[in-house]
Amino acid sequence: MNSTSPTTSSHKRTATEKPTVGVAVVGTGFGQKIHLPGFQHHPRTQPVAVYNHDLDKAKAIANDNQIPHAGSELEEILSLPEVDAVSIATPPFQHYEMAKAVLEAGKHLLLEKPMTLTASQTRELHHLAAEKGVAATADFEFRFVPSWQLLAEYLAQEYVGQIRLVKIDWLTPSRANPERAWNWYAQKKLGGGALGAVGSHSFDYLNWLFGGVRRLSAQLRSMVSPRPDPAAGGELKPVDSDDTALLMLELAGGTPAQLALSSVTYQGRGHWMEIYGDRGTLVLGNSNLKDYVHGFCFYAAPAGEPLAEVEIPKRLAFSEVFSDGRLAPFIRVVDHWVQAIDAGRSMIPSLREGTYSQLLMDLTHQSSQSNCWVDVPELDNFLASE
Repeated sequence: MNSTSPTTSSHKRTATEKPTVGVAVVGTGFGQKIHLPGFQHHPRTQPVAVYNHDLDKAKAIANDNQIPHAGSELEEILSLPEVDAVSIATPPFQHYEMAKAVLEAGKHLLLEKPMTLTASQTRELHHLAAEKGVAATADFEFRFVPSWQLLAEYLAQEYVGQIRLVKIDWLTPSRANPERAWNWYAQKKLGGGALGAVGSHSFDYLNWLFGGVRRLSAQLRSMVSPRPDPAAGGELKPVDSDDTALLMLELAGGTPAQLALSSVTYQGRGHWMEIYGDRGTLVLGNSNLKDYVHGFCFYAAPAGEPLAEVEIPKRLAFSEVFSDGRLAPFIRVVDHWVQAIDAGRSMIPSLREGTYSQLLMDLTHQSSQSNCWVDVPELDNFLASE
């Protein structure tokens, strides 16, 4: 464990009278890029510790960001009285054990997606958070993006009428280059793959916007294999995690839906949702292949009319935007988490919603392996089962 002299930022001195939440940031990839600046920016959160399995790296990040504690042992981080809450942004194969330790220590939890390796693990964490009386939040950022919130409003107002078809494409070139390195992401057993990286988001917003899924049929493929492993001198190693996923789904209301995901599509069209009904059409899309938040445009059309772009109302807009589009919605997630901590209970999206997303991922793998349709159990029934 390393300690440095903390420096309090100016926005902390003028923050609301409600207590500041001391946060430990566990994981320094996405955690360093988004979690750390998000907590630094929010007026109610203060990063007080950083974890990395490499102590020297943890110390360097802590010193650069004036964070008082750094460590390579999670138990030491959790023992710090200044740590009220913990965000976990490590690779998914580490999530279950780390999140369990956080909850057993009575600390509030913000967990990155995919939640764990199986829905049963996430279900256990959900129950443990309730037992410990702590606020556990899942980082499903699209619920907090203005254009997606406006889409939800249009759907709630039944703008399209009876929905006839939902179509989702999320096609990017992020792993199209076969020279991109082999690592944990290339390994199914470690939670790698496009389904976990972005499909976890899609399954959550299908639940949020349409009430979930009744059944699904899926095909998962590894289209780019092998990849070079830098740790083994560039030796080519096989990839068994998916980089492409095609799904047919029957939504909760009986509506058919299509979902196409790929991280190996040069000049892929980006992230688009199309909703067709008997009274109109809604389209939400982002062609920006380098930033999955910046660039969304929302279009609407009554039946028989051409699509027209809809301006996002100021009441939904971010109060501040950043060069990295992921930061603004993450700050809203943090605000949601802080409200849950104040309330003394988890709030949507919690590990309950995380369990549902993970369940759909499990069933997607099952369908692909068996090459057949699979039914999706009711979430309450799954949560009650063991």
